[in-house]
Amino acid sequence: MGKINGCLKCVFIFFNVLFLLQGCGMIFLVASLHFFCITYHIQLSALGMPGIGWFWLFALGIISVSSLGIFAACCEKNLALKIFAGLMGIGMLVMLIVGISVVVKRNQIKTAFLSTSSDLVKPYMTTPGITDMIEALQKFFECCGIGSAEDWGDEIPDSCGCSSSTASSKCKSRPSGTSGPFEIYSLACGEHVFGFLDYIFQLFMAFFFVYAVTALLGLLITLWMIHQVRRNNPDEPITMEDK
Repeated sequence: MGKINGCLKCVFIFFNVLFLLQGCGMIFLVASLHFFCITYHIQLSALGMPGIGWFWLFALGIISVSSLGIFAACCEKNLALKIFAGLMGIGMLVMLIVGISVVVKRNQIKTAFLSTSSDLVKPYMTTPGITDMIEALQKFFECCGIGSAEDWGDEIPDSCGCSSSTASSKCKSRPSGTSGPFEIYSLACGEHVFGFLDYIFQLFMAFFFVYAVTALLGLLITLWMIHQVRRNNPDEPITMEDK
């Protein structure tokens, strides 16, 4: 008879198999994200989020830890369960720390992009990945700059160029002392750009916090399994009190 409750063991193995398959699927998603970032020259680190390398490490980590969990439950070895519990504890802390840092960075970007102060936006306007993204959104939403066209400094990009014949957009002359298109979009892009970035931030926040809760549940279940193994371990010496 096994040392671990049969139902608990089956549930534990089932969820580890699910996470193993999820880790394999995450390999594909990370590869797609990597291709997206290369195509649009976006650097996640510039947004205060982990780089692509960390996501590769995370996906491979899920596969490795899930495999360890399946092995530990099947063989009912105390040492393997303890290692798995330790990894769950470390993973929970890492997910919480990264998730909180993403929330903080999201609030900083919200303050900058929804503010009319050009000084708050300038650090982002000079970041290559973010600059390319802003220019793409300017063409799509027919707007210019985050708070105003002055955010671009002395050189207004062509993506701000506006045609008076375009009925859906309002044009204005470019600021004096600047170079670029003669007429530019009069609307600012702050809300549009932050709306796009906020969607990405929300995905990452949900991702990290859900995995933090999952790691906590995995830790609690593993500790209960360790307790069962210790209680039903026939190799432990019998004390005089037990007799």
